[in-house]
Amino acid sequence: MPPLLSLPVGQISHIPIICGPTAAGKSALAIDLCKVLRAELVSMDSMQIYRGLNIGTAKPSPKDREEIPHHLIDIVDPDQIFSVASYLENAYVIIEKLLRSETLPVFCGGTGQYAKSLFEGIEYSPITVIPEVRSQITELYNLDNGESAYQELMRVDPESALKIHPNNAKRIIRALEVYRQSNQPLSLHREKSLLNGPKYPFKVFVVNLPREELYAKIDHRVDRMIESGLENEVAGLLKSGGFTGATAIQAIGYKEFIDYFQGLRNHAETVALIKQRTRNYAKRQLTWFRGMKDAIWITPEDLEVIIDSITLDYA
Repeated sequence: MPPLLSLPVGQISHIPIICGPTAAGKSALAIDLCKVLRAELVSMDSMQIYRGLNIGTAKPSPKDREEIPHHLIDIVDPDQIFSVASYLENAYVIIEKLLRSETLPVFCGGTGQYAKSLFEGIEYSPITVIPEVRSQITELYNLDNGESAYQELMRVDPESALKIHPNNAKRIIRALEVYRQSNQPLSLHREKSLLNGPKYPFKVFVVNLPREELYAKIDHRVDRMIESGLENEVAGLLKSGGFTGATAIQAIGYKEFIDYFQGLRNHAETVALIKQRTRNYAKRQLTWFRGMKDAIWITPEDLEVIIDSITLDYA
């Protein structure tokens, strides 16, 4: 095998996707990989895209971003909508640009939908829904907090319904919109999009730790966020008047402090809730990644495993 520092992109077989639960150590591992292969990091985090959400989303430090170029961080304001389709559109542009310059993109983050969409080549429905249909579906959802809407989705598109949590208003409404507009289930559109396969060869690496160790790291990370001024960051975003986006405002650590400012719980209860919800989120992430076929499970120290897996052996 040639010296790693001189490996051209042409001798690397796959673009690595480094994912896993929050606080597992994937970012440090991805940065180490970028240093070894002279690569650039592409964030795969649905909250790091928002400007101003810094402490609570564990954005890379200025030092890390100066040392290794990072992409898809701080690209939209908190009041803007940014879909998975928007992410893919941006990601593919970056991949093309980096590969043309003989630079390897290294994807890293914990947003399962981003990872799965890249890895499987999912294309999101381009169907434009007319306002009348959207209004009807929204009205149906609001009728009984989604119960009737979810039941209808189970009837017209059971495959999609089984993959969507009954409380996920955004995805339930979208699936029903697509069905009513096109008279075809969203799952069929998704199935057709997978026929072409992924746009690039990817390999998925899931960074994980024993549960007790992972939970301890999560608690420690939240403590550091509090010490670094998360409360003040949330207060500043609210004061600016731009923290109104339906997605950004739901970020863990932010919505809990919003409730705290409204007097719904005290400071200690707020911190404890952030830790609990982060642990719950990590469990959901692990469940998602376990469902990804052919993913390679590693520890934060397994740099060589990634290198060996994506490097062609010309010996």
